[in-house]
Amino acid sequence: MMSRAVLILLALLALAFPLSLLAGRVWLDPASTPNAALILAQLRLPRSVLALIVGAGLGASGAAMQGYLRNPLADPGLFGIAPGAALGAVVALWFGFTASPWLLPLFALIGAGGAMALLAAIAGRTGGIALFTLAGLMVASLAGALTALAISMAPNAFAMSEIVMWLNGALTDRSWREVWLAAPLVLAGIVLLWRSGKSLDALTLGEPVARSLGVEPGRLLWLLIMGVGLTVGASVAVAGIIGFVGLIVPHLVRPLTDRRPSQLIVPSALAGALLVLVADSAVRVLPLVTELRLGIGLSLLGAPFFLWLLLRMRRGLT
Repeated sequence: MMSRAVLILLALLALAFPLSLLAGRVWLDPASTPNAALILAQLRLPRSVLALIVGAGLGASGAAMQGYLRNPLADPGLFGIAPGAALGAVVALWFGFTASPWLLPLFALIGAGGAMALLAAIAGRTGGIALFTLAGLMVASLAGALTALAISMAPNAFAMSEIVMWLNGALTDRSWREVWLAAPLVLAGIVLLWRSGKSLDALTLGEPVARSLGVEPGRLLWLLIMGVGLTVGASVAVAGIIGFVGLIVPHLVRPLTDRRPSQLIVPSALAGALLVLVADSAVRVLPLVTELRLGIGLSLLGAPFFLWLLLRMRRGLT
């Protein structure tokens, strides 16, 4: 079942990727556009590759989160790692540490690492789902409050504008530098999430049964914290906050699999890559004065999808 989903998604990616290289406010014609090769190599190609990387990380982390919490409405943001990474980037923007192109993503990764450490300190020993969920909500709330404080106390209007624009999430003006930074971290995170798949399958039978099958809750929790931390932290570090991907894509690919968490992680990574790639191409071609931020576009898509899920669950309960 998973192979069918993977083949379908790979075929769609093979169709969408070359189109994304041509899409833009001005459609690129390799045969007649001046400097077409340079535009493709230095502008369009790294942006499209980065869209694949960011989407794959967010999709895989969403599938793992829903499997661990056994909740179809779970999202990687519940870990608090994305808000932690955002807080780190906001600190860099607030203090003006953006002279070097590496400093902002470095601060974002430090923020993600701090959120991971705080989660592990609170819930890492017990591995309990309830305690972990509450710890994630606390970390997310704290990081969100500190981010709001930084915005309200921004030293000048320019810094405030930079912070707000970055938090909206986008792949605009990204280069190969961001690709080489994010790719190894996201790949390592997806591998860790994939390795947790069998334990997540056992967890669907209940925590006592999973323990009897040899699952160590503490080890599983560490795998998830590291996997989600690397995928989400690296994605936020190079693209800002891009929401709803981890919520949407597991639902889209679940009917193509046998619905086990282990069979959902890889298809969700591919579907996340496809969703972000298509969404980024769409925001480029919209006839607006300025390009719509990718995070805003996906939120406009994700909020109605989330409402539809809630209404469907409500009908199932009545």
